[in-house]
Amino acid sequence: MSLPKTLAEDVARNLVMVAKLIDEDPEQAYAYSRIALRLASRVAAVREAAGFAAYATQKYAEALAEFRAARRMTGGVDLWPVMADCERGLGRPERAMAMAGEPEVQKLDKAGQVEMRLVAAGARRDMGQIEAAIVTLQSPELASNSVQPWTARLRYAYADALLSAGREDEAREWFGKTIEADKDGATDASDRLAELDGVEFVDAMGEDEDEPGTSVETDTDVDFEVDVDADVDVDDDNEAGIDDKHTHDKG
Repeated sequence: MSLPKTLAEDVARNLVMVAKLIDEDPEQAYAYSRIALRLASRVAAVREAAGFAAYATQKYAEALAEFRAARRMTGGVDLWPVMADCERGLGRPERAMAMAGEPEVQKLDKAGQVEMRLVAAGARRDMGQIEAAIVTLQSPELASNSVQPWTARLRYAYADALLSAGREDEAREWFGKTIEADKDGATDASDRLAELDGVEFVDAMGEDEDEPGTSVETDTDVDFEVDVDADVDVDDDNEAGIDDKHTHDKG
């Protein structure tokens, strides 16, 4: 769907802010996504961005509705894993497991299939099936020595599942393998491994090192206000008909 130039520019500016803030300030990202949604609710990219912003703020029912809308507009399957994870967030791991067995999974690229495996393993853990979660994560991608964008997360999930199953020695090995793949420090595998090895970290900068009579004030407040009160045309896209819950625990 094409938009008038001025409107398209306004929408684009808001989407840029969503992408910029979604990790560091998800609530602000969500506010920007609502503005973009108000301006162009029939654009697939807007619905997808709104879905991710809602997902980041644990508004899983809303996120699921937006992802479904985006999928209807594009006909793609890329959002299938995150839609399944929304089902987990809504306390319905059995639905996430059902989605893991649908034909859509076979249409995903390799990254999407790995993501779906992570979601399925998390759903197994949600249902108390820890050994099944471990088996779910065992795959050629896990065994491969090549490092891909998903490698660290996959190894970390496997190590964490092993630890939950009481298999500490194996967990230690896989946390170590996670560190090898996690060049950007996206996981806390090094801290987890240190904890298993009984290493304690001590903050060398104590409060007593401040000069007497001085205080340090940190102003972290952001003076920012957006109007998100306008109605949003979401037509029939909230077909999920489900209440928003904030109970998601990433596996």
